[in-house]
Amino acid sequence: MIHRRTLLKAAAPAALLSTSAVQAQFRVQISGVGATQVPIAVARFKDEDRAPQPVSAIIRADLERSGMFKLVDPGSAPLDEASQPALADWRARSTDALLGGTVARLAEGRYEVRSKLWDLVGGKPLGDVQKAIAPTADLRLVAHRIADGVYEKLTGQKGVFSTRIAYVSKTANRHALWIADADGDPAGAQMALVSPEPIISPTWSPDGTELAYVSFEARKAVVYVQEVASGKRRTVANFRGSNSAPAFSPDGKQLAVTLSRDGGSQLYLMNRNGENVRRITQSSAIDTEAAWAPDGQSLYFVSDRGGGPQVYRTGVAGGSVERVTFQGSYNISPAVSPDGRYLAYITRNGNVFRLVLMELAGGTAVELTETSDDESPSFAPNSRLIIYATRTGGRDVLMTTTLDGKIKAALAVPQTDVREPAWGPLAGR
Repeated sequence: MIHRRTLLKAAAPAALLSTSAVQAQFRVQISGVGATQVPIAVARFKDEDRAPQPVSAIIRADLERSGMFKLVDPGSAPLDEASQPALADWRARSTDALLGGTVARLAEGRYEVRSKLWDLVGGKPLGDVQKAIAPTADLRLVAHRIADGVYEKLTGQKGVFSTRIAYVSKTANRHALWIADADGDPAGAQMALVSPEPIISPTWSPDGTELAYVSFEARKAVVYVQEVASGKRRTVANFRGSNSAPAFSPDGKQLAVTLSRDGGSQLYLMNRNGENVRRITQSSAIDTEAAWAPDGQSLYFVSDRGGGPQVYRTGVAGGSVERVTFQGSYNISPAVSPDGRYLAYITRNGNVFRLVLMELAGGTAVELTETSDDESPSFAPNSRLIIYATRTGGRDVLMTTTLDGKIKAALAVPQTDVREPAWGPLAGR
């Protein structure tokens, strides 16, 4: 079975691996139009031009990328939270919501950000003025959290703009593991690991405090778990043969991994510290790429036990195995949505690899992309978006897509190939 997570991925030469390395900003390109979108105007915040971050522009980009909003041109005039906007005039422009605010620099160098959201349909503010005080380094996070608040107020669902993603970059023969804001902007990125050898399969702990990944720095596949805040790490799987494809259980107490220590590649469970290793699958096939069901009672995984790679499901206690994918002869890289409704995976047709979304209740599977080299799908923690890797214009890039495939956003660092995305949880900031 050809594994799409090949060793030809991720990083940046030593000269590019300082914080100035993530330097060329992510270019976000939005394509497509959603079927149902809330028209919203996000005005320029008062005095934000005196701040180091364009707060209103960050909010607008977040909302647009979600696919849930249609951005209405707010004009160039700033609108602060104390304003009394002519709501009827805005409503006449087919706008359902309006956001304004202020970015004020305080005496000690921090910034106070105030924002207010108006409901133009109901003709009234949506809640009180929101306030946040933050150092310069956290201004982007404040903007993301404002976008989260707008998203929740207008959709009733949690926003994910203040969450983080992990990904792997490669330039020349240097590989790096990065942690960034969900929009991928380099201003919020930090390098967690750099190595001359490949790094693959990053995955978040449910509380967002740790990352598990596979590194080849020991000239073989070894699974590590690393603390995000301190960078401290521990080896959890360094057995004879290959150690790969880690996945945290929903309660964070266990890891599912693929080991070949007893012969062929099979699924094992272990405690998060690497202890109490026990085998889950018992087959002569290759069983790999475990993904937990949200209830923690079963695992989805890839196996070639039927002749070609397909997605299967089994209980964490072992036992019977059920085939899940039937459309196509080659399906890999399963990811289960946090709400348990969907399975995302990669299907191959000839030399074309595309992202597929399956509704688990009915089994209906739909291709979401028109690209030809998709990899590594990962759901946003609110189950509304998927991040994945693909190749376009001769470069490896990261993309997000809505579940209907109608709105996609490309995030790419110029002159750097990026792969292996993993979307972090709502907690952990």
